[in-house]
Amino acid sequence: MPIVSVINYKGGVGKTTLAANLAAELAWRENNVLLIDLDPQASLTFSFLDVDHWRLNYADTTTIRNWYDAFIDLDQNTQLSDLIITPPDVNQHVGGRLDLICSHIALINVDLELATRIGGGSPRQMRSNFLRIHSRLRDGLESTGIAEQYDYVLIDCPPNFNIVTKTAIVASDWILIPTIPDYLSTLGIEQLQRHVEELVRDFNEFAASSGGANAPIDPVIMGIVLNMIRIYGGQPIQTQASYIAQIGRIGLPIFDSTIRRNDTMYGEAREYGVPVVLRPTSGPTYTNVVDELERFTTEFISRS
Repeated sequence: MPIVSVINYKGGVGKTTLAANLAAELAWRENNVLLIDLDPQASLTFSFLDVDHWRLNYADTTTIRNWYDAFIDLDQNTQLSDLIITPPDVNQHVGGRLDLICSHIALINVDLELATRIGGGSPRQMRSNFLRIHSRLRDGLESTGIAEQYDYVLIDCPPNFNIVTKTAIVASDWILIPTIPDYLSTLGIEQLQRHVEELVRDFNEFAASSGGANAPIDPVIMGIVLNMIRIYGGQPIQTQASYIAQIGRIGLPIFDSTIRRNDTMYGEAREYGVPVVLRPTSGPTYTNVVDELERFTTEFISRS
């Protein structure tokens, strides 16, 4: 069961849309997929659920915030599996199953509360708290039998490197970095790489001193996905082409598959709770977009 965190420091790069379509295509190919929405904006959640339906049925009791709150407020290790829901609309179109753990805007406060738990009266206590906090999501996934239920777990991370994001990285086998080829969107990729390396180093140093109680981590950057490409004459526009070349010099793997921009199609898909890759629409524009998403999914499978 590959666990993949989808992350970029810059918002607006199509990170959530890519995660939703990747999960939908994987499920269409008869895989069982779990999506975990760790972004307080909850855009992934609302890609599959109507806001009113979410508010009425899940907001108070069945979001990832409730799971973190039980730990923060009551020091309880509740079952992560109790939060899993199966969005009905998208699952009418797939051969496998697509499940979701919803987010909540109040998740933005969880990071500050987790940060207060890391301190300790001694270096030993601080190391113990660090490992316990940062292993929270990994332990939750391992202890609930989720590994046996799913072929893929995709985690949609917030656009920062806060503690909640770090819990996703610690839980992950792979890191997927969607980006738009522009200055701001590509600027933070090398910084993200450094932060991941620092987290891995610190976690594994503390884990080594825990007497085997904590396994080391080794998340690998699967690659950068060039997303929301503007196409003219069958090629990326000139300004984006220069940034595509610049990304190649970073030294990280880059997916051969690229995804073009189409705000109308992706916007309409969210209203129906079914991602673009599964929508029964015709026409050359739609076909181009879906073909790119399908090729990307095939490449993703080969890399994972």
